[in-house]
Amino acid sequence: MCNEYSKFSLKVVDGLELSEPYRRVLKPGELLKDKNGRLRRLPRYFYEIDSWQTARETVLAPGFSLWEFINVDVREAELQRLFPRYVPCAVTLLAAHLALFRQRVNTYVHIAANGGYRSPSHYFSDVANTHTFGTGANIYRVGNDYLVDEEKIEYYRKIVQDVLPATWTLPYGTEPGCTPDHLHVDIGFVTLVPPETTGEEGQGEADRK
Repeated sequence: MCNEYSKFSLKVVDGLELSEPYRRVLKPGELLKDKNGRLRRLPRYFYEIDSWQTARETVLAPGFSLWEFINVDVREAELQRLFPRYVPCAVTLLAAHLALFRQRVNTYVHIAANGGYRSPSHYFSDVANTHTFGTGANIYRVGNDYLVDEEKIEYYRKIVQDVLPATWTLPYGTEPGCTPDHLHVDIGFVTLVPPETTGEEGQGEADRK
């Protein structure tokens, strides 16, 4: 008896097969240095989101819908503020992790605008970071608690570390140039290759030049 897939039905696309304007924004499979100078290969496979309604109705994990991970402002590239919009497939793994945190705190967990996925062309994406992989989130509010001071941020950071010991969190005040008004949580530079794809990581434009 074959296993049936769930009702999750977003279309998976190979970023290398997108039109040139989208490839220029998303840089699928390209190598980009992180803040420590290490080369990271950007995601190649994306979910295609056809509308804001779809983003709101698509549940990634208990307590988290897709729209929460793609909420951005004008600092994102214009194509990524229109539809169709694309987000790396690994965002589902991030949502599953955050759902465990939400279960522990037993209340809503709010992701900041620009605090979920950011394309490599986003104003804040001067280097590779987990946001460009869809695997990092900035949490600005938990229930009625706004994370605007060291006490609140450290309180919830310790809960994340207890529930999700393999994730990374940033202590209060460790992001240079950033106002300490959120808790950063990520699962590292993870990519996900869905089973319906070829399974090949492939090479980005940077490798083919």
